[in-house]
Amino acid sequence: MRVDVFDFELPEERIALRPAEPRESARLLDVDPKRDPLLIDRRVGDLPGLLRAGDVVVVNDTRVIPARLSGVRVRGEAVARIDVTLHKREGADRWRAFVRPAKKLREGERIRFGDTSENAACLLGFLDAEVLEKGEEGEVLLGFSCTGPALDEAIERVGSMPLPPYIASKRAQDEGDARDYQTLFANEPGAVAAPTAGLHFTPELVAALEARGIELARVTLHVGAGTFLPVKAEDTQDHRMHAEFGIVTEAVAAQLNAAHAKGGRIVCVGTTTLRILESVTDDAGMVHADARDTSIFITPGYRFRAADVLLTNFHLPRSTLFMLVSAFAGLDNMHAAYAHAIAGQYRFYSYGDACLLSRADAGDRL
Repeated sequence: MRVDVFDFELPEERIALRPAEPRESARLLDVDPKRDPLLIDRRVGDLPGLLRAGDVVVVNDTRVIPARLSGVRVRGEAVARIDVTLHKREGADRWRAFVRPAKKLREGERIRFGDTSENAACLLGFLDAEVLEKGEEGEVLLGFSCTGPALDEAIERVGSMPLPPYIASKRAQDEGDARDYQTLFANEPGAVAAPTAGLHFTPELVAALEARGIELARVTLHVGAGTFLPVKAEDTQDHRMHAEFGIVTEAVAAQLNAAHAKGGRIVCVGTTTLRILESVTDDAGMVHADARDTSIFITPGYRFRAADVLLTNFHLPRSTLFMLVSAFAGLDNMHAAYAHAIAGQYRFYSYGDACLLSRADAGDRL
């Protein structure tokens, strides 16, 4: 499909720079292609009343690491400042990353992050990395001077929270972001971007869901920085997705299959949750346990096998995420929903409001 059919105009003032307080007070646009009216304005706190006993709300329990690193590259007398965003771990001492400016780096060169003095020690002040490979669009493979838990500790010490560029470009990061940019469910370190639909949940909202007989399940997808990359191709078939690592356990697969067998629905909290579940579900709709990379790219025409309902934030124009929600609820429906949200002063992107999407293709459980 042409990428420009997923474009729309978004006024900059609609981009949220802080989350709603309390979290469940955020607005929720209820989008149901099988209902008239298509759109109903609600609040995230209304979610328990919009679901039903036997449904399973599936969240992503990945935890955001401080994946933004700043360092220097020294080449003779020339010193260059290098900014790095880690996006996918490739081994105990290796990460794929996006670097700026990439033209300042060659394979085999080293970058020093943190304390640049010669007397610093790895876990005390600095972190060194060697450029092992250079790829396209500023992507490199870095080999670090620390490994395993020591590398994790060093990244925690010298890195900073990787706020999305549409927030970081408008205000300075502060201590509040270390709290605000993690979900209630964050437990498994490895993401370099938050699964932002999960940011709306509080212990009170979870308790209200459980009181109505709605189950909770946790999967993991370590969100990569590729989620922020623009789609530069003119046609969707020419766009390359970056792989992300995900885990669905045996217990969760059994829970979801049992829910479907009883007529319950799988309610995905966020596109990350949906993508890992769709990656491990077969054509018959059976969810399988797995730990694997996924680079699934969902566009209109895709037949959904696992997800019945999707809770998600509002996404960037021409993004792979807007393509996904258009596949789920219908392209025309999503253009109508986004136009309604913009006119109605909804807040967009990571710290913004949410929408609750029902699938455009009516299934037995819907």
